[in-house]
Amino acid sequence: MVKSISFKSGVLKAAIAIFLVAGLGPTAVAAHADIGKPPLPHPKYVITELETVGGSSGAGSSINNQGWVTGTSNVAGDQYSHATLWRNGAATDLGTLGGPNSAVLWPQKNEHGLVVGIAETDQNDPRDELWSCFYFFPSDSTGRACRGFVWERNSMRALPTFGGTHGFAAGLNNRGQVVGWAELAAEDPTCNAPQALGFHAALWDTRRGDLIQDLAPLPGDRASAATAVNDDGHVVGISGDCADAVGGFSARHAVMWRDGHVREIGDFGGEAWNTPMAINGSGVVVGFANAAGTPGATFDERAFVWAEQSGIRALRSLRGHTRAQALGVNDLGQIVGMSRATGQRGHAVVWSHGRVVDLNQVAPGYAGHMLSANDVNDDGIITGQAVTASGRTVAFVATPVEDR
Repeated sequence: MVKSISFKSGVLKAAIAIFLVAGLGPTAVAAHADIGKPPLPHPKYVITELETVGGSSGAGSSINNQGWVTGTSNVAGDQYSHATLWRNGAATDLGTLGGPNSAVLWPQKNEHGLVVGIAETDQNDPRDELWSCFYFFPSDSTGRACRGFVWERNSMRALPTFGGTHGFAAGLNNRGQVVGWAELAAEDPTCNAPQALGFHAALWDTRRGDLIQDLAPLPGDRASAATAVNDDGHVVGISGDCADAVGGFSARHAVMWRDGHVREIGDFGGEAWNTPMAINGSGVVVGFANAAGTPGATFDERAFVWAEQSGIRALRSLRGHTRAQALGVNDLGQIVGMSRATGQRGHAVVWSHGRVVDLNQVAPGYAGHMLSANDVNDDGIITGQAVTASGRTVAFVATPVEDR
């Protein structure tokens, strides 16, 4: 069976990012788009579908201000996926660390030729854990160790852990700081089998030999993970239980670290799935969180934006939708993501000037359907994942043009 790049096991794979998203600007508080107000001007977009490295499926996760798109595409046969870099539309396979799979999954803002992500190695995991990486690869478990990686000057290298087997690199800034999470040497009783080892958020410094710094969870929590870092070194992520090492109760709390000190940034009252996805240069954070009163075993996400002055605020979904994720934000405050109705496919959206817009409605002539918008650069150029007119899932670039 041909698999697209998507999330496994319904709840777990639905929450963390490639398919479903939605968002809105920093001042939005309502749950739905305004009705009856005249629409504000919004640019139209020209859509470019990006080729894979041999398979039938792909997704764009990040776009920098040079227009480099990074993400994931399946290799020939669609059993495995590889981290992919697109420059001027041409795909480069970034390879792996010796194992079958790799991926770039989070927005990352670096203009100096660095890319970070996850990759399987040629070493078997002695504990046979699934680890966080499993949920983002198209194949069944390979039993290989998975590590965060840095790709630089056409070479991929593994990032160190805290003594455990696995790691995960998510975010990157222009100072060469990488954030993610990595396993500890000790077991954690809050893990769900087959996960056994605990993990903490990690900050790696590529200017200091990939030196790893432990970003501890909130007091009373056992696990933490970092998802994004800006050029001021402000880091956002999650704090909670070990659980499955991805989403759910691992994300009891959305948090920020400054100078290594952790603080909670709030949620909507849901028990889990409270996940920051990106932070811009002004410290504006976007992500998703469970709706008020939602138990941790249920995924019922709402998009949010957080700023120091205003705290956490809900982002509007499209009319007729209740669920959304905000995945990327640029330094102009434009937010991108996904909006959806329960049980339905996602719609890629952008929040700008207090309005949520379905990208599919402002892309005249495009015959496919854009599922999610995963990142936006400072020129307003967006990348994400779309379904083509022929039914393939591909990475796309949406370039704004003047409305003539």
